[in-house]
Amino acid sequence: MRHPIPGLVAAAGLLALAAACSSPVSSAPAAATAPTSAAASPAPGGTLQLPKPTGPDPVGTTSLYLKDTSRPDPWVPTAQARELMVSLWYPAKSRTGPRAPYVTPKESELLLKGADITGVPSDALSKTKTNAVLDARPAGRERTLPLVVLSPGLSEPRSTLTALGEDLASRGYVAVGIDHTYESLATTFPDGRVTTCVACDVHKDQEFNEKLVKSRAADVSFVLDELTRSRPKWKGASLIDPSRIAMEGHSVGGASAIGAMLKDSRIRAGIDMDGTTLTTIPEGGLSRPFLFLGTQAKHSPGGADTTWDRDWRLLTGWRRWLVVAGAEHASFTDDSLLVEQLGVYRNADLPGARALDITRAYTRAFFDLHLRHRPQPLLDRPSARYPEVKACSPDTKTCA
Repeated sequence: MRHPIPGLVAAAGLLALAAACSSPVSSAPAAATAPTSAAASPAPGGTLQLPKPTGPDPVGTTSLYLKDTSRPDPWVPTAQARELMVSLWYPAKSRTGPRAPYVTPKESELLLKGADITGVPSDALSKTKTNAVLDARPAGRERTLPLVVLSPGLSEPRSTLTALGEDLASRGYVAVGIDHTYESLATTFPDGRVTTCVACDVHKDQEFNEKLVKSRAADVSFVLDELTRSRPKWKGASLIDPSRIAMEGHSVGGASAIGAMLKDSRIRAGIDMDGTTLTTIPEGGLSRPFLFLGTQAKHSPGGADTTWDRDWRLLTGWRRWLVVAGAEHASFTDDSLLVEQLGVYRNADLPGARALDITRAYTRAFFDLHLRHRPQPLLDRPSARYPEVKACSPDTKTCA
């Protein structure tokens, strides 16, 4: 059974299938049945392109293969070690050099097939123009750069958060995107293996939710261990300040941020982008800063997903609950922009470029406040620049 990519499919209007994969168990009512395929017209000039980063620093990127021999793979128990692919985006010494590929041609083929998008070359996504220089020399002083973990939605690859990772890197952060193996439709390893989404075919119940969150939290802690140990695999790891680590995720990745923070005290702050939360916060609460950033339709107080209402009272530190008018589930990732450029679908209420502009602005503000202690008025009052963003009050069940 094929399980379409939640972001690409949601952006193409295939909401029922997207919800089935992106929110494993939710209190929200099921979406209405929608079509299951979309024919695309190629983008003008045949080119897909991510927006330019907003910061002053050149951006580099590299991929790492990591192997956790302390635990078997949760989805394929015969695999005696958990293998992960991660991408790092970071400030670089130079802007010159080859740009990193967005995905491989085979990954593009599998992702488009999973989203039921036809009428474009199978390698279309692999030709997306990125902004980061492949394997560029990292720039910065030792132990000065904050680190942000990026976790994608179920069935989605880490590449869907590339525009976010590049922007953070241009502002002096290291961002690490994790492909949670067998939870993505396509993950390519250095030996040529391409794994697919085994977890997508697992029955979605509370036991699945708990397993998913536990697995993702273990993945995140392992990646942090690998980047902060005495002999890290990445040559730029010494630039990371281990006291300034945070996490942001989309959909299940955002939902997993709370679970990862509860497990690992090194994660000082977290953002959930439109993810139904799957973790029960202890009555003692979570006292570290947390931001909910979601769609107005689903994630307003008292809306279709009530998990944010449930968890809000247990967030005992700095907290904000923001919704974006016109946003759809895919609006917080690259997917919305790319399907527009493919000619598949356009959200007339909030185009993909505008959605990414909003997402990156509020992400930067949150991490600048909590990892760099720089005041951020954007998080304290309505913004004339971003009138789509509404601050929610669960007590009054309003967003304004």
